[in-house]
Amino acid sequence: QVQLVESGGGSVQPGGSLRLSCEASGFAFGDSWMYWVRQPPGKGLEWVSEINRNGGYTLLRKDVEGRFTISRDNDKNTLYLQMNDLKPEDTAVYYCAKDSTYAERGDGTLVTVSS
Repeated sequence: QVQLVESGGGSVQPGGSLRLSCEASGFAFGDSWMYWVRQPPGKGLEWVSEINRNGGYTLLRKDVEGRFTISRDNDKNTLYLQMNDLKPEDTAVYYCAKDSTYAERGDGTLVTVSS
C-alpha cells in the first residue's frame, strides 16, 4: 500500500531554513509526479509545489518562489523541499502527496516560524 512519511519539520525563527523529506513506498515513485501541500493553522490545504517524474520540471506557488526548492531522488524514493528565508506565514503542516487530488498523503510534518 502507498506510504508517504514526511520529516524535517521544526520550529525556526524568521529567516531560517529547513529541509523537508518525504520517503515513499508502495507505488512506482519514479513514475509519479509528486506534490508538496500545506495546511496553515485554521485553514484548508494549499498547494505549494510539484515536480515531474525525472525532476526536470518544477512549479512553486508565487509566494515561495526564490525561497523554496523542490527536488527528488528516485534512487532513494525520496522527495525534498528545501525552505530558506522562512516567514511566519509559512507556518503550517506540510504534506507530500502522490497525485493532484492530494488524497493520498502522509501524516505531515509541522513547520513553525516564529520569533
